[in-house]
Amino acid sequence: MRNTILQLTTALALVTMAGAAQAADCKITVGLVMELTGPAGEYGQAGAKSVEMAFRDINAAGGVRGCDLATDTRDSQSQGNIAVDAATQLVQVKKVPVIIGGIISSVSIPILTSVTAPAKIVQVSPASSSPTLTALGRDGKTNGIFFRTITSDALQGVAAAKYAIDKGFKKLSIIHVNNDFGVNMVAEFSRAYKALGGTIVSDTPYNEKQSSYASEVTAAMAGEPDGLYLVSTPVDGATVARTWISQGGVQKFLLNDGMNSPDFIESVGADYLKEAYGTSSGTSPTASTDYFMKNYKEFSGIEPSNPAADRSYDAGAIVGLAIAIAGSEDPAKIKDAMYKAVDPAGTPIFAGKDEFAKALGLIKDGKPIRYEGVIGPVAFDKYGDITGPFRLWKIVDGKVTTDGEMTTDDVNALQAKLQ
Repeated sequence: MRNTILQLTTALALVTMAGAAQAADCKITVGLVMELTGPAGEYGQAGAKSVEMAFRDINAAGGVRGCDLATDTRDSQSQGNIAVDAATQLVQVKKVPVIIGGIISSVSIPILTSVTAPAKIVQVSPASSSPTLTALGRDGKTNGIFFRTITSDALQGVAAAKYAIDKGFKKLSIIHVNNDFGVNMVAEFSRAYKALGGTIVSDTPYNEKQSSYASEVTAAMAGEPDGLYLVSTPVDGATVARTWISQGGVQKFLLNDGMNSPDFIESVGADYLKEAYGTSSGTSPTASTDYFMKNYKEFSGIEPSNPAADRSYDAGAIVGLAIAIAGSEDPAKIKDAMYKAVDPAGTPIFAGKDEFAKALGLIKDGKPIRYEGVIGPVAFDKYGDITGPFRLWKIVDGKVTTDGEMTTDDVNALQAKLQ
């Protein structure tokens, strides 16, 4: 009898140990579709690293229900059709409950319409700012599963127009990438810029990844503008800007958020960008901002000023906390929990291991939390959009420096005045 009891005790101990080991080894995998290569490769690389850093911090805090968050990262190559194939694999084969991505709107939109919305899988974009994404939600075509941690271009276009007038851009030529992002950004900007008294002398679209943009630049130089509004990505944008300069174009630029890039500045040359200004979806600094700015480069090898970096960390953090709140990997429950991760009535939670440990404890006790991220406190509306301030910046001695801010109230008031 004694031997039987000993054998049973040993067997039970082995089973318990095996269960504990299995629990420690379990993973919850989130799909990432990022632009690791192609024109937006700089953004996607930063975005992927930011999500990995957020997951690392949550895992260090104890993970989600004892499991580690993990990423299955696929390269969209900055192309919508490749992104759709990657997202389809992640949803249908890997059975991920969430996809984070893409970075650019021309990648995020086809993922949404072709994959995540039909499958009712949560999708979070850190940097896709096209108003089309709001329109899809308003038209009932997203199943409510889309969220983003960047403001819509409908608002950024208004902020850019006001900044342009304030900086003395009275007559502008525009060169913009010919995709959903570029077309919508320019449409919103043009409406506001003209209403504020500005004149657009030419509007020239371009197709991506051309070896030369000489013909587009020649067309844009007609009408003697006093500056160029360039809506592009760093690689193509640098080619356009160099061509503009070499053809004698005035060295005064207005740039979109994605041109806030050390690679763009280095490729064009700081000496030619002494009067270069831009707008970006802004931040309201929090303890998360300080944590991220101090720790991101060591983790990733990438500057924390990369336009996609800060808001991608927040995307990863909110997704991880939402999965914890949902208590399962059911996409429907995660969708509802996305709002609960940033509950205005919740206890403020910031970035980093210790703060996430605090959050996970509150979640376990059934108490509300409010994640206040690197870009500041945000809340999602019913279409998954956020509102926030806009950073006004300029290039000084080869570095992007803050020149001011337009608050959310400022932009909304101007938007209402222009309607």
